[in-house]
Formats: sequence, C-alpha cells, structure tokens
Amino acid sequence: MSTSILYIGNKLAVSGKSPTTIDTLGKKFEEMGFKMCYSSSYLNKGVRLIHMIYSTIKLRNKVDFVCIDTYSNQAFYFTYIVAKLCRFFNIKYIPFLHGGRLPDRLNDSPKMCKYIFENSYNNISPSSYLFEAFRSHGFPSLLIPNSIPLKEYSYKQRSELSCRLLYVRHLASIYNPQMAVRLVSLLKENHPDVHLNIVGEDKDGSLQDCILLAESLSVTNNITFSGRLSKKDWHKLSQDYDIFINTTNFDNMPVSVIEGMALGMPIVSTNVGGLSYLIDDGKDGFLVNENDDKQMANIINGILSNPQKAIDCSKKARLKVEQFDWEEVKKQWFNVFSS
Repeated sequence: MSTSILYIGNKLAVSGKSPTTIDTLGKKFEEMGFKMCYSSSYLNKGVRLIHMIYSTIKLRNKVDFVCIDTYSNQAFYFTYIVAKLCRFFNIKYIPFLHGGRLPDRLNDSPKMCKYIFENSYNNISPSSYLFEAFRSHGFPSLLIPNSIPLKEYSYKQRSELSCRLLYVRHLASIYNPQMAVRLVSLLKENHPDVHLNIVGEDKDGSLQDCILLAESLSVTNNITFSGRLSKKDWHKLSQDYDIFINTTNFDNMPVSVIEGMALGMPIVSTNVGGLSYLIDDGKDGFLVNENDDKQMANIINGILSNPQKAIDCSKKARLKVEQFDWEEVKKQWFNVFSS
C-alpha cells in the first residue's frame, strides 16, 4: 500500500503564479509513487486557509502524513493552525522550512514555534543555515537540500567573460532588485556595454521602482526586464550571459543560485542568511556585504580582469551542486516516509 500525503502550501501555479515547492516537490513525490493530495490553490488567503482546514479534517483518516510548507510571514499562522488540527486528530505532520527570516520567527514567536516544531514528526530543513538555527533553539530537524535534476542543466564553461549579468528572482523589496540597477550604473563607468537581464515576476511594485531608478541613473538601455520566464526559457537565456548576481537582503538556500552554479555561471551574491553555507567565498563563488553595490561592482570588475579565477570557481561550483541532484536527494525523502 503506497504512502498517502496531504501537502499543505500555496499551490498557486495553476492561477499563473510562479511555481513553489508544493508544485515542484509534490510532482516529484508523485513520481516516487506516493499518493498525493494538495491544499490549497485558492488565491484569496482566507479562503485558502479555510480549504486547508477542511482538507485536513476531511482526509484525517486517509493520509499517513501532512506536509506543510512553513514560512516566517503570515503563512506561519497557517502552519500553526494545521499543526493543531494534526495533533488533535493524531496525524503525523512534517513542516518543510522555508525562508531566510524563519530564524527571526523562532525568536519572535517562541511559544508557537515550540508547539509546532517540538510535536512534529520531523522538521525538514533545506539548508545548513536553517538546520543550525533550529538546533540552536533545541528543535531537531533533518537536512534535506533543495534539489535540481542535474542532467537537465547544461554546463557552459565561459572561457571569455563579458559584462553581461543575469538576475533571476522575484522583484520584491526583500530581494533588493534596486541594488542590481545601481550596480549597472557603477559598472558602466568601466564597461559602457554592460547589460543586465532581470528575470522575475513583480511582487510588490518593485518593477516600477527599478524602472524609475534606471531612468534616473541613465541605464535604461543597459537593462532588460524579461518578467517571469519558465525554467527552460531562462536556462536557454543564460547561455547569453556570463555572471549571475543575487542582491537579496534575506535568503535561505535559493534554488535559482544553485541553478546558476549548475549552468556554469560565476555567482556574485550578497552574504545574507544561508548564502555562506552554499557559497565558499572566493572558491566556488563570491560574497559581498548586504546592499553593498560598490563592493559587488569591484568583485565583478575583478572577475572580468581575471577570467581564469571565475572559470575555476564555476568548475568547483558545478561539482558542489552534484550533491543537490534529485537522484541523490530523493533517497533521503524515501527514508523520511518509510522510517
């Protein structure tokens, strides 16, 4: 008899939103042979929560596990409510931990966190950053990294580098896309042909902010805003770019950065959240201080003047991301649901 799982999360890709873990990991669970149910795909948050509650109650005697995408924002309360229902009905539940701000939630809501994470069947952390944060608060967790199907990522060795930058992230204030625009203005002094392609869906009006900032800095012609692209499309696009930048203020273990490493792009990222657990500065990527566009510009200027350094880093990065290959990671998931 196959294992039955109710996956609780924001399954909004059916409404045209960007896929999240419930979409990508849920599909992989199906391929592994698990019987999957999902909640919820309603756009309205209130209706979505009601459907999550309804699904948990309705399926209480039909599922072996309830898996819950757990974030630090308002959705944290969704996890708390579902966890209470699971405890009441004696269902094993597993929070899947997400977001660079989740350690702040451990400090800000200690009682709720204790209720959720001490009583769970397991807590799954995708990064050493969250694993260490939870361990320091006395909550056990299991480290299972975000994964990619590595065979689908064509590694390109960039023997000659140009000042062509790729940004792949939602346009939201926490990811600081404005820093990427300012970066172009700084790089233009030495590289007038600099070009940045920003790939991502606007989440909070940051797109308009970036457009206006680009106009004020006279770099509009140096930036392309591609909007949301499928993975296949942006992977193809990446072949025309040489450096992957990540300007976020908060982060955990971003899949887009892992993908950039797999594709052979030297990574330059702000050193926040779990990035230092993913990137070994100067060895398989480059880290700069939060919101420090001048330092990032200096690093990129250095990369362009010493391309061999970037080539060596990208080779090591590709080797590192082999540990994130789905063929390896899925063995850990089998163990979770069969132990």
